[in-house]
Amino acid sequence: MERSAEIAVIGGTGFYKLLEEAQEVKVDTPFGPPSDLISLGTIAGRRVAFLPRHGRHHQFPPHMINYRANLWALKELGVTRVIGPCAAGSLQPEAKPGDFVICDQFVDRTTGRKDTYYDGPRAIHISTADPYCPEMRDVAIGASKLLDLPFHPSGTMVIIQGPRFSTKAESRWFSSMGWKVINMTGYPEVVLARELGMCYLNVSLITDYDAGLEGREDITAVTQDEVVRVFMEHNEHLKRLIGKIIEALPESRNCSCEDHAKRATH
Repeated sequence: MERSAEIAVIGGTGFYKLLEEAQEVKVDTPFGPPSDLISLGTIAGRRVAFLPRHGRHHQFPPHMINYRANLWALKELGVTRVIGPCAAGSLQPEAKPGDFVICDQFVDRTTGRKDTYYDGPRAIHISTADPYCPEMRDVAIGASKLLDLPFHPSGTMVIIQGPRFSTKAESRWFSSMGWKVINMTGYPEVVLARELGMCYLNVSLITDYDAGLEGREDITAVTQDEVVRVFMEHNEHLKRLIGKIIEALPESRNCSCEDHAKRATH
């Protein structure tokens, strides 16, 4: 089987397999090994790579994932577009468990993560004003409508360091800022993809209301077991959505994601 792919899917919590018939390959990188072997196969006639973000046994917590190795390995296989689904908590009452959010912005609240390939000797500054690929977002919105899934066409994700969940005070602060979803892995994955000239799409599956959501004092504290349970309930919907997105993506890219990387390095 050909050792290449044009589209990659990075699976999050509860999402450890995508391709039915796949070849597993090992990819070495200058940044160490990626989270797991990478599966290569075909969806809707397109060459697809799948990598479980936490490893297939969920052995890497969010702050210990080798994000740089993961994205570099996908680039080595020829990937130009990355779909990054994830489990996320809701910070707004209208975003309900089971809903999908096609994020358009993020706020980074992580600390100490290796979040760039450019450690010198040149200073490289890449634009992330609009971090998610607009073309891929349009395709995802169209696919969500076509499948009649409950979804939100935009939203800001706040990424916390983890592995702990937020305090109620932190959660109330995030909600008061108008941010829609909260997650532990959305950064630096998206900016590393941008540095490598790859398009990146986030699809957040809401698994719970976050601890401090106003007007939802009836909710219990978030637990990992509950997150995984709800994610698994909706996993098939997510896989259908990803399949439809892959099918609908145009053959050639008509966005500026690659140009951002080129402009920053030349």
